[in-house]
Amino acid sequence: MSDQQIVGAATSAERPEKGMNEWGQALLALVVAGGLAAFLLSGTFQQKSSDPEPAVCEASDDARPSRPVSGVQLCTALNRVDLPTLLGTPTEYAMTASGKESMSKWADGARTVTPEAEIQLATYSVKLSTSDDDIPVAEMADFLGSSVQNRTIGGHPAVLYSSRTIALEFNLGGGKVDTGPGGIARSLLVAKGTKDGGGYYEVSIWRQDDVLPDDFALTRVAETVLPTIPGWTAG
Repeated sequence: MSDQQIVGAATSAERPEKGMNEWGQALLALVVAGGLAAFLLSGTFQQKSSDPEPAVCEASDDARPSRPVSGVQLCTALNRVDLPTLLGTPTEYAMTASGKESMSKWADGARTVTPEAEIQLATYSVKLSTSDDDIPVAEMADFLGSSVQNRTIGGHPAVLYSSRTIALEFNLGGGKVDTGPGGIARSLLVAKGTKDGGGYYEVSIWRQDDVLPDDFALTRVAETVLPTIPGWTAG
């Protein structure tokens, strides 16, 4: 039987090592949280492989809610009935829906908790996360590559950037799992406040094939979903 390849969650662009400064440390936390989510988190997950009914978000008994918003709340906000239409794939539905909390522990004992949610459809995967770090989006843009573009989402400053997903390759015969570069993800970092005083939401989309994601679809999702998250400030 031939190998199978599955495209995993989006990773952020290259970012500075911990210890350079406080916001460099926080950026690195995003990479750590994304790469180890399957091992570190308790959250929600529902697989719908043969049932055409969309997946739903359900709370887990051992979920660790964050404040002021939890991964389950992010999942509920993202897993909208009209999400396939926002993505430009109206005939599809949510096959998986997850909301969880990732925790990263630093050498100095500090811990970073990141609430996040992910919805997978046949064509697209969508990820939503939030951070309370006091890092303005404008400063983070310096570490996201030369292709960063300034945007405004619901009156909030934002930046649009690209990153590459991680592909997991399962060798069914040898029982091995290899990782490698996957496709391109497009992401919006959106400031929590209209004045960009620190803290942000991140919305990412990537496709299950090698086609570049639709920026207009990403913008529609961000503009529709973010105002429904507890704590969002209208611009």
